[in-house]
Amino acid sequence: MSEPHDDIRKAGPPEASRSTARQQAQRGELDAAEKSFLSLLEQQPQDVEALRFVAERQSARGEHAAAIQHLQLALEATQDDPAVRVQLAATQMAAGDFGAAAASFRAGLSLAPRMFVARLQLGIALEQLGQSHEALKAYFMAIASARAHGRWQDDATTAPGLRDAVKHAANYVNQGRARLFRSALDPLRARYGSSELVRVERSLAIYLLEEPANIPDPRQKPKFLYFPDIASQPYYPREHFPWLQTLEAATDTVRDELRAVMSQGQSFEAFLGPPSPQGTRGMLDSSSDREPAWDAYFFHRHGQRHEEHYARCPQTSALLDALPLVRIRDHAPEALFSVLSPGTHILPHTGVTNTRLVTHLPLIVPPDCAIRVGGEEHIWQEGRCVTFDDTWEHEAWNRSEEVRVVLILDSWHPDLSEAERAAVTDLVEAIGDFNQSCKVPVAGG
Repeated sequence: MSEPHDDIRKAGPPEASRSTARQQAQRGELDAAEKSFLSLLEQQPQDVEALRFVAERQSARGEHAAAIQHLQLALEATQDDPAVRVQLAATQMAAGDFGAAAASFRAGLSLAPRMFVARLQLGIALEQLGQSHEALKAYFMAIASARAHGRWQDDATTAPGLRDAVKHAANYVNQGRARLFRSALDPLRARYGSSELVRVERSLAIYLLEEPANIPDPRQKPKFLYFPDIASQPYYPREHFPWLQTLEAATDTVRDELRAVMSQGQSFEAFLGPPSPQGTRGMLDSSSDREPAWDAYFFHRHGQRHEEHYARCPQTSALLDALPLVRIRDHAPEALFSVLSPGTHILPHTGVTNTRLVTHLPLIVPPDCAIRVGGEEHIWQEGRCVTFDDTWEHEAWNRSEEVRVVLILDSWHPDLSEAERAAVTDLVEAIGDFNQSCKVPVAGG
């Protein structure tokens, strides 16, 4: 009869046991590999590889409590390895402890936010807990992360064992977002009646891909929200905007404040963000040997008011406050001095939504400067506004040796009713809030 530790002594040093266990596992001899790893644990009780392998085998047999104990030991040894956290979470979920599983998944994802399979499993746990909104966010983030890596686009890009879960998550997301965004319109339905929001409902259905946009002209390509059944053209007649006269009458005043800002050496910022090859590639080109530059002095950016710039240009700021700009929390208005450096060409691109139009008040316009919208070229004239729909493909250039500066602002499309403007505001804010809540965080951030 052998002594209790004879098998361990026969196994040799720990690395020999590990090597034997790995070879057995590779050959598919899982029971033998488990025995070898158990022998290793007798010698090294905190060996993470052995603890994880044994826990996996125990969980496969339904021995979840024992598996969880081994994984908790592994966590103590690794000081929060995200892979161990996720394995523990999956084991807790298999044991039916969805609350503990959700907490473990979240802990693992806080360390490795882009583990989209773990985020999918988190969604499953949250759905089981009845936390429908949190499940919706988890599923949405999982699918978005996976697709950003070229996965889960279809069956061919989805592992067979995940296909049913991914399809369920996609349906859950589609239905949940539709409910969430339509509910944002409930107060306005009660106030104005459903008949006043028919076009808004269609716009939302298009956004949710429930129906096609059927945009009449292929040159119009809104990136975000398309509003159907309103006038669609590159440029808009000035009679739609009686306030243009007020804006144009203030040209000299606005230009004086612009020149003061420029003479004081105030820093303008790159419209496209910090300079980088990725930031300008596909957006800017140059007709000279100089680097292209499109700079901005923002009064409003994504709806955020720049107080310092307001203070430096009080008359321009008062004018902007008096104009009927689009005002949507965290989105609009956009109002700025737009500076195009000599030789810079803003390449063809399209804007986000046709619910609002863009107006330029030209302030400094040297020769050989123009904008083209929907294939129609317009040459800026100082003090003469031009209003256009930037969801039509458009471009602009400065082929002169001087800077070109225009004041840019946005206003509502004139065909939208009061109810529709209010509904678009509430809808865009609801979509923005949801999307912001679903941003995958940076590890450690």
